[in-house]
Amino acid sequence: MSPAGVPGFRWLLLYRICTLMSYQIVAITVGWHIYELTGDPWSLGLVGLAEVIPYFCVAPFAGHLVDTLPRRKLGAAACIGLALNAGALALITAHQVGVDHLWAIYLAIAVGGIGRSFLGPVYNALFARALKREQFARGASMGSVVFQTGMVIGPAVGGVLIGVIGKSMTYGLAAAFAIAAAVALLRMPVTEPPLQLQRGPVLASIGQGLRFVFGHQILLGALALDMFAVLFGGAISLAPAFIKDVLHAGPEALGVLRGAPAIGSVAVAMVLSRWQLRANAGRIMLAAVVGFGACMIGFGLSTVLWLSASFLLLSGVFDGISVVLRSTVLQLATPDEMRGRVSSVNGLFISSSNELGAFYSGSMARLLGLVTSVVVGGCVTIGIVGITALKAPKLRRLDMRDLQ
Repeated sequence: MSPAGVPGFRWLLLYRICTLMSYQIVAITVGWHIYELTGDPWSLGLVGLAEVIPYFCVAPFAGHLVDTLPRRKLGAAACIGLALNAGALALITAHQVGVDHLWAIYLAIAVGGIGRSFLGPVYNALFARALKREQFARGASMGSVVFQTGMVIGPAVGGVLIGVIGKSMTYGLAAAFAIAAAVALLRMPVTEPPLQLQRGPVLASIGQGLRFVFGHQILLGALALDMFAVLFGGAISLAPAFIKDVLHAGPEALGVLRGAPAIGSVAVAMVLSRWQLRANAGRIMLAAVVGFGACMIGFGLSTVLWLSASFLLLSGVFDGISVVLRSTVLQLATPDEMRGRVSSVNGLFISSSNELGAFYSGSMARLLGLVTSVVVGGCVTIGIVGITALKAPKLRRLDMRDLQ
């Protein structure tokens, strides 16, 4: 049976796309708003830092709670928190907060980071409850399709609505998507893990998850590769600055640039949902990250909107291959009783690296300039692949059939 035919999995995918829509709409609106107020690329980097610090602090405890408490209710509570946060941003915007009160926007971003730390662990833990093990590979590809679809639609909708209905109403739509995600989780028909899997002191439980990841060379290598690629190749966070200062376009074009990588990822994930990558999966993952870094170099050097969007679209193709392979490894290698904690470690590697990458990109843009910072980041990303191939030979030789 196809994963799409499983009712619980369909509700889970609805939860995923609604949370993504909410988060992406908020992210693009906040980025545009802050750069509109400051005109400083470094202020965009601070957006990432404001979110990643609370995310990093809360994520290990979020993983423990996901393995301890009812997963659907916990996820629904996190979604309600995101809805309230988007509502707060709408009120802040409606009162026309100026540069002297940017702290209010950054504080709201920080609160959103706390709520977001629960979303990935809840999804990954319920993924394994909704599907059978033999469905994991196709389910991971379908989940990637939904993920990247949200990454396409969210920025495009946010970028258009900023110009059409204003920032405050756009935040309101993000709150509505978060509420819809909570409803989807509560309606999802799935069994929770038995109570005997939910015991142990908090710090010991968190340490167990960390030891598992750091003792698994393939999983650790895949997470580290993706983390450093996003950290040093996170040029997309500078899209508002490129739009205004290099490409000379408006917020609609920002939606195009933010959505372009996800279009490529959706396309490749749809292909991989039918033709799974098994043999030479490790080498394919390494090659995909090299391609991603090369695309970042091309984006940094481009001064034409359609060419910049093309490089980002192609980067999404390479990133999509890496995401599907990493997601499949994560599901196949993790015991059910540790999915929340391992997923939180994954979040620390991957999700936090998006925000740290935004801070790194903003800081490097201030030091080196927009173009130079992006080109250097792409080159470093390619170098990271070589280091990973040397340090993680099991990942280099990975065949997915060995994990099944």
